[in-house]
Amino acid sequence: MKPRQRQAAIIDYLQLHGKTSVEDLAGHFALTGTTIRKDLTQLEEEGAVIRTYGGVVLSREEGDQPIDRKTHINTAKKRQIARRAALLIKDGESLIFDAGSTVLQMVPWLAQFNNITVMTNSLSIVNELVELDNDQVILMPGGTYRKNSASFHGTLAEAAFSHFNFDKLFIGADGVDLTAGVTTFNELHAVSQAMCRAAQQRILLVDSSKFGRKSPNIVCALSAVDILITDNGIPPATLQALRDSGIEVVVVDNEDE
Repeated sequence: MKPRQRQAAIIDYLQLHGKTSVEDLAGHFALTGTTIRKDLTQLEEEGAVIRTYGGVVLSREEGDQPIDRKTHINTAKKRQIARRAALLIKDGESLIFDAGSTVLQMVPWLAQFNNITVMTNSLSIVNELVELDNDQVILMPGGTYRKNSASFHGTLAEAAFSHFNFDKLFIGADGVDLTAGVTTFNELHAVSQAMCRAAQQRILLVDSSKFGRKSPNIVCALSAVDILITDNGIPPATLQALRDSGIEVVVVDNEDE
């Protein structure tokens, strides 16, 4: 595992476990304490973590990681989920893509379509879409650019989505809680809510590490989700509870890669 990938995994671990000692991190990643300390020094310089007596915790931003770091977390699972999600698209449809790292993995699978409209607030997704050799309409909402997520937010972005009616929304999350619903660390979550209102069908893409996490900001209730796509690491009890609530849950496994 490369240092950048490992540092992303450390942040992911801290999101799940909270304050953690260097010794616990070294044991979890099967590395020396010296290597872990170097990673933590780098993360602290970036403002991602705070070193405390006897351990380390996430910074005030609580795991709102840069998009380039998020792409290194559970990448294989995200690709599987994204490939399955692309099977739900038909030529001629209008789509919303949010700025999540799992949704970003869908872009390569869009090359097969020749008549789709995609609206997204993600600059990363737009940059990859323009590299595809196909016929597509790309819409961006404008707004205030946020470097951490490489996306546009604010009242202008929210208002832009209110003027459209799309067939499908593909959206990610930082956490999925059976009571709280779909949640995110990003405090500028109102644009995600606007996306939900603008789509006839809402499709949630999350790897199994997101279940049981409750991030500070609620995007929507689980009852608003039509289809949820995840990997086979989802806890059986959670899977049953989701299906009992009427959500169509699609589970991909390692053989789908």
